[in-house]
Amino acid sequence: MRLHSPWHPHLPAGDTSPAERLADALAGDILGEKLNAGDRLPAHRDLAWRLDIGIGSVTRAYGMLERRGLVRSVRGRGTFVASHPGGRGCVIDLSANMPPPMFSDRALARTLSRLARTVDPTLFNVYPPIAGHIEHRRIMGHWLAELGVDIAPEGLLLASGAQQALGVALAASTREARVILTEELTYPGMLTLLRQAGLAPRGLEMDESGLMPTALEGALRDNAPGQCVLYVTPTMHNPTTATMDRARRQDIVRLCRAHDALIIEDDVYDCAADDRLPPLVTLAPERTFYVSSLSKTLSPGLRIGALAPPQRFMAAAREALLNSSLMIAPLSYAMMAQWMLDGTAASVRQALRAEARRRRELAMQRLGPHLVPPSYDAFHAWMPMPVEQAMRFEAEAALHDVKVTPLRPFMASPHSPGRAGIRLCLGPASLPDLTEALHRLHALCAGKGKSVT
Repeated sequence: MRLHSPWHPHLPAGDTSPAERLADALAGDILGEKLNAGDRLPAHRDLAWRLDIGIGSVTRAYGMLERRGLVRSVRGRGTFVASHPGGRGCVIDLSANMPPPMFSDRALARTLSRLARTVDPTLFNVYPPIAGHIEHRRIMGHWLAELGVDIAPEGLLLASGAQQALGVALAASTREARVILTEELTYPGMLTLLRQAGLAPRGLEMDESGLMPTALEGALRDNAPGQCVLYVTPTMHNPTTATMDRARRQDIVRLCRAHDALIIEDDVYDCAADDRLPPLVTLAPERTFYVSSLSKTLSPGLRIGALAPPQRFMAAAREALLNSSLMIAPLSYAMMAQWMLDGTAASVRQALRAEARRRRELAMQRLGPHLVPPSYDAFHAWMPMPVEQAMRFEAEAALHDVKVTPLRPFMASPHSPGRAGIRLCLGPASLPDLTEALHRLHALCAGKGKSVT
């Protein structure tokens, strides 16, 4: 006799296929611990009838979940919840900016087993080409094309994560220009690279849409043409979540062209093509070093970054990549290719967007008046507040066993920025832990905990 499934079927509204929406609903309940490991899922035909969808849609949804390792099928018995990725601890960490775990041990074991039968042994027996194997660059190029960035494989360099790609872009661009401009708050990893290179960035004023064109224009006028490199994150800025609209992006490009400035575009949070939000590289390919990676949109452990330099900087970028002496692990190459070719990567990217929306909505429910509503699908949120209050808030959150990101590492200069606040990372914690952490932070904001004001 078959066990009754404890899952209460529901199909979220949306413009994606029924299979994708069903997979999102089930994944959300598994990751949210509404279902336990070993729980049986409804039979295909019964679930199709109850949701008024085709049996094929149920089969495809279960297949998506099995590729992620969230469910397992047992011949003759049915489909069961496999496991819960992640875990729970005493201190709830909202400081590490990465997506939630989407691959279980079972999914990884299945991928490795398949690779053991199919992988090309030459990947492990020789050094890879400096820029990466052409087939892997072609696969990455296809991935980027789905984000609206059409770059030929020959124009791409593969790096060991976005950090290395940024370092290569910085090394190549500063052969011609030595003045570094960026937002007043920016990615700490880039600030570390600048310090290591002996470069002091000039932080520029921001507003709710990101870098302000008036601030950029003033800084460019202070320097001779061709002397400036602008490092900027137009989409889901880290840490403030600001996303530039099309007009703002066009203004930034216009000013950089007028003053012959180079651009390093950090696009690691871009997860879907959108004509309203064109990457800067599509507007100014002749001066833009475009950087992307798989860590924020697929898996943090897949340390593969992509760099598309302007054509005239290709030789310098290749030389900088060679000199950086970091090589992508052959296994990472192989896993990237496998997941992208068998559809796992696309399925996970779609699932991550749905999970990001769900966690963003949860954060807005708990902390709405204190948060800037994120306008894009990623796993960090921004609580604006003065510098001194932000530092007190970090300390008070720690007393309540919630770890948040300190402000200081994001500051481009030691002077207090015009915009300040606290970044909350919504990805790594399990959904129950995240809910509890947001509840504790709400109590702090409401004055129910120790005062932070």
